Formats: sequence, C-alpha cells, structure tokens
Amino acid sequence: MPTSSASTTDSAKPSAGGGVQSLERAFDLLERMADAGGEVGLSELSATSGLPLPTIHRLMRTLVACGYVRQQPNRRYALGPRLIRLGESASRLLGTWARPYLARLVEETGETANMALLDGDEIVYVAQVPSKHSMRMFTEVGRRVLPHSTGVGKALLASVPDDEVRALLARTGMPAATEKTITTPDGFLQALAEVRRAGYAVDDNEQEIGVRCLAVSVPDSPTAAAVSISGPAGRVTEAATERIVPVLQGIAAELSAALVSQNPG
Repeated sequence: MPTSSASTTDSAKPSAGGGVQSLERAFDLLERMADAGGEVGLSELSATSGLPLPTIHRLMRTLVACGYVRQQPNRRYALGPRLIRLGESASRLLGTWARPYLARLVEETGETANMALLDGDEIVYVAQVPSKHSMRMFTEVGRRVLPHSTGVGKALLASVPDDEVRALLARTGMPAATEKTITTPDGFLQALAEVRRAGYAVDDNEQEIGVRCLAVSVPDSPTAAAVSISGPAGRVTEAATERIVPVLQGIAAELSAALVSQNPG
C-alpha cells in the first residue's frame, strides 16, 4: 500500500520568489545556453549555473523530451526547434505592443520608425510604422539582416564585448551592401566605440544608397532591442540628427520603463 511522504521533491520546491524552483532553473539553463551560442555541455552548465550535474541532467532530460533542447551526436546539448515557435510568437506580440511608441516616433520625426531585435547573429525587424511622406523607407517585418551594415545592428552590438563582436563577424562575414558598408572588424569596432561615445548609431548609406538611419538601443530590455528611424539622406541630415536623436532616446527610455513594469522580476 503506498504511503505518503513528507519530503518535497526538487521539482515541487517553491522558489524564494514564490514560483516553482525547477521551472526557474530550467529557464535559467535555456538562457545560459543562448548566451553560450546555443550549444553547451553539461559540465559547462554546471560551472556557470552552480547547479550539481545530476540536477542539470534531470532538467535537460525533461527539456529534451519536450523538444525545447536536443542532444547532439557529440553528447552536447543544443536549443531545440520548439523554441522557434515561441520566439516568433513573442516577437510578433512585442512588435504589436511597441507600435504605439513607433507611431509617436513617426509623428515627432516625420520618418519611418522601426523596432529590431538581435536574434542569434542576425538582426530581425519586428515592427514598423511608415512615414507619411510619399517618399519613405520600407522594411518588411520579419526581415533578417546582418548587423554590420545597419544602424540597429550597431546600436545593439555596442554593449557587447569586442571579442564577442569579432567572433560574430567571423561567423557571418561582412559582405558589402554598398560601397559605404564597413567591411573590416577593426572598422566596425571603431564605429561601435563612436556609438558608445555619442549615445546613438548611424547607418549612413551603408545598407542602401540614399538612405540614412538613426538608432538607439532600448536600455534594460529583457531581450536586446533597438528602435530607429530611417529616411532619405536629403531629409535625415546632420541638422535633423540633432533634433531626432533626443526623441529617439526619450521614446527608447519610455519603452524600457514599460518593459520593466511588465517584467518586474
């Protein structure tokens, strides 16, 4: 006859914040895997998380069974395909939620406003509100581009350590979209240093001739995000930049505050 037990299993233990400890640990492991490039070994996870190997192995078995992690032939673990569906849905919702902020950017700057995320080694555009001008820029929501030729890419990578940026550029390459595209790692790192100094990034005809883009990161965003405006180089001039950048920074700060309020933990 089965008997009841007074002990609490690890999976059912409450966390300090009132949640379920095993869930918190599982999501922490997924985020650590993402930070490590998407593929890790159990010993690496144990070293970075501080969890014992048996606990990690048990959590990873569950994640593999659910499709959120897969085990490679070399016995290392990689992020699984079911995460793609979750990420795409979350990105769409984030873009929809951010649209009122982008609409204000359009009203205050007159140019097309975009929101983009850093997804792995690529930039993905998740929202756009077009300018009301007859001559305006258009970027398809869901479009993926390499970060080295975009203002949002510079804004997002400015906070990443130089060695990690070099590793990313080595993986993606630095193809020239125009004759003004930065195509060397040293040149790109110099551009990132200027972003950190100035507080905003510029794409000056680097993705498309005749187009200038101004971008800033969204500080303290749960996932790396940036907002930007883009328009014809004849309108997005140096004089216009002085007026537009404070607007961009202000709306990015409002987005940040709203994101933090939605994610108080």
